[in-house]
Amino acid sequence: MVKIFIDPGHGGTDSGAAANGLFEKNITLQISLLLRDILLSEYDGVSVRLSRSIDQSITLDQRTNAANSWGADYFLSIHINAGGGTGFESYVYTGVSAPTTTYRNALHDQIVRSVDFANRGKKTANFYVLRETSMPAILTENGFVDTAADANKLRNTSFLQGIARAHATGLEKAFQLKKKETNLYKVQAGAFKVKANADELVATLTSKGFDVFVVIEDGLFRVQAGAFRSKQNADDLVARLKKAGHDAFVFQ
Repeated sequence: MVKIFIDPGHGGTDSGAAANGLFEKNITLQISLLLRDILLSEYDGVSVRLSRSIDQSITLDQRTNAANSWGADYFLSIHINAGGGTGFESYVYTGVSAPTTTYRNALHDQIVRSVDFANRGKKTANFYVLRETSMPAILTENGFVDTAADANKLRNTSFLQGIARAHATGLEKAFQLKKKETNLYKVQAGAFKVKANADELVATLTSKGFDVFVVIEDGLFRVQAGAFRSKQNADDLVARLKKAGHDAFVFQ
């Protein structure tokens, strides 16, 4: 059993970075809850705890003490950046080596492959949550709330789902997590070489009431409209999309 401790940055009276109508504490919680749900629903042999699951104030030592006392195998702190930059970066504690760096490489590389953010690099820092945890730890900075381009992405639920899924896939690679033996029937509504074309379709389908998101795979921006355990549910969604004037198909 791999024990993953997820730490949504900030919370409660500590809003974290704030700009463009966004608060870091809310975005980190959204991503963390999505990540928890993906890990528990799609993988065997993984246990997950969060430092907070609601908007509440949690001190830094409460976060690290909770992970240490639980005996977590990995500590993942999720943050959003500020300061006028753009893109994604990750941190580990200064001077650490494998396996911390190995795990970080798996997560960082997967996230920059899967999420439409510039790669700001792999960094080190003397952050409290990295220094005081007794297990390998990483802190990810997922875009900048005070940069309009990043902020526009971070207010999009489907984009946050993509960030969460990229973290989950990175954890899968780092810890050789095993997928549950459950076939999911996925619905694809389009695939494009140009990101703007995928975004345009997402906007169109969203305006028509469909919950869609972009997955980057094999160099293509694929617009996915859902994933179901029931083939009938997937077929029903395809029928709805076609009735709305859009081509779609089911795949596994």
